[in-house]
Amino acid sequence: MGHREDLLAGAKRCLLEKGWSRTTARDIVAASGANLASIGYHYGSKDALMREALFAAMGDWADDVQRSLADDAATGSDLVGRFETGWTRALELFTKHQAVWRAQLEAVMQVESDPELREAFAKAQPEGRQGLVALFHGIDEREVDEETSRTLGSFYMTLVGGMVVQMAINPGLTPDAKELIAAMRRILDGTPPGPSD
Repeated sequence: MGHREDLLAGAKRCLLEKGWSRTTARDIVAASGANLASIGYHYGSKDALMREALFAAMGDWADDVQRSLADDAATGSDLVGRFETGWTRALELFTKHQAVWRAQLEAVMQVESDPELREAFAKAQPEGRQGLVALFHGIDEREVDEETSRTLGSFYMTLVGGMVVQMAINPGLTPDAKELIAAMRRILDGTPPGPSD
């Protein structure tokens, strides 16, 4: 590996171990074996390197989800079955990748003061929505049209974002797939709040 790759690997390691806010340039240098000047040379700034490390780590989570679902026979079932499988797998893999999601939450809180970070998240959103539709529908991302990505993808992104926050605060209160499916059915059926039958 060259210095650029070493820096990225070191930044990802620091991000997962120390989080977004507590990682310093010196931490990255120590983790990567590179020198301080190489951060500026290869990435322009520590912040730019951290952005790349965060999105690379999030990509690792997405790849893990895709591999997991590809190995699961239930992905070939109906849409409700695929949703249940996808949500269950997402919850399981959140636990495995919780450091990534903690770092992402920290980073999201910085977008007000970091326009480049905001832009990076904004650029990643369409691809993320498209990937979530593909995940929950068991199709290739290239099959997801713009309208579907905008509507269903936004819905799934909202669910996943809420799951991340709830898992970070109190994992025991995070709804499982069956609870979410029951809630969606009640909304679509127009069932008023109160005990269900």
